[in-house]
Amino acid sequence: MKKIQSVFSIDEIEKFRSETVGCRTVSHLNNAGASLMPDVVTMTILEHIKLESEIGGYEAAALKADEILQFYVQAGKLINCNPSNIAFTASATDSYTRALSSIPFCSGDIILTDNDDFISNQIQFISCQKRFGIKIVRIKNAEIGGVDLNDLEEKLFTLKPKLLAITHIPTNSGLVQSVKSIGEIYSRYIKEYSDRTWYILDACQSAGQMKLDVEELECDFLSITIRKFLRGPRGSGFLYISDRALKFGLEPLFIDMRGADWVEKDEYKQQPDARRFEDWEFAYALVLGSKVAIEYCLNIGEDRIWQQIQVLSKYMRNELSKNPKVRVLDKGPELGALVTFTVEDSQPGFILDELLRRKINVVPSFRNFAVIDFDEKGVEWAIRVSPHYYNTFEEVDLLIKAVEEIV
Repeated sequence: MKKIQSVFSIDEIEKFRSETVGCRTVSHLNNAGASLMPDVVTMTILEHIKLESEIGGYEAAALKADEILQFYVQAGKLINCNPSNIAFTASATDSYTRALSSIPFCSGDIILTDNDDFISNQIQFISCQKRFGIKIVRIKNAEIGGVDLNDLEEKLFTLKPKLLAITHIPTNSGLVQSVKSIGEIYSRYIKEYSDRTWYILDACQSAGQMKLDVEELECDFLSITIRKFLRGPRGSGFLYISDRALKFGLEPLFIDMRGADWVEKDEYKQQPDARRFEDWEFAYALVLGSKVAIEYCLNIGEDRIWQQIQVLSKYMRNELSKNPKVRVLDKGPELGALVTFTVEDSQPGFILDELLRRKINVVPSFRNFAVIDFDEKGVEWAIRVSPHYYNTFEEVDLLIKAVEEIV
């Protein structure tokens, strides 16, 4: 197949790669796991840790207070909201758990979710089912893949669930859910049933791949990690909380001294903004690194990043599909950077080791990561490859050639 035209010029890609030390040592195609950080992000983190060692942790945070506040400004720019709607967290799962814990579940309440929801979310739903007696109802998939919007609308208006939970891009495939259409359906529903249902959208894999606008998404909560396509540090993420959820008084189950003031012996007063979803203790070096990572992404432009990712992933799927022993598994109305495939008469550990020997970074996925999806596809495992805008066609060709040699 003739290579599709790159969105970025050769000079632009070379600049991204020259600003990323890891590009000199590996072909990193595991951006859905954790991207290579730009050097400016790494240096920001190291400089703050050094500052903490020199003057003290509390004192370093106080000295950098204005820069720390800029994290909330940049995160707000990223998803089109006010800084007061942003809570810093340790990961997307940490964000999601805080949001989920704020939903006032009662026995018999319903969680309406998709079949491709993230593994940790699904486990948490089952835990809520065990502990609170709630029910889990799953939306049918459309023939093309992804949520059947008609079934979603019917179940939403009929069941009136306490929670609607959708994962934008699951961890186990390249599927991109039609979240704008889902948001439109939810918006119509809320106009009739304003206090019956809350909507959590997991954007763990989509943030940094594409433009996200919470005004269009219509969600009450949006959970995000920094380490993946935003190219920031591990141990950092953030949670968006809508004005509607804040005004209603939703708060995490285990709110702490940052989220509330202890005003009387048996009374506390929650913070008015998203800070009520934060903890007192932060890794402030990671807050600052996350700020710089978001700025780096915004300076490049999410629309161009998304176009480049689609170019690379489409090329990769097409080339992998030419191998008769390889089965590409991705299915959906739109596909993103997560390219998944399985190989006849092979094992994931062997493939992974052989690729690592060639300094190509990928990861395996297993059935327990996505029981419903993998059972429907009839597979026990898959190799997940996830290119980003700083990757090159040459790196994709190296992967294709390596797979041909290995299998």
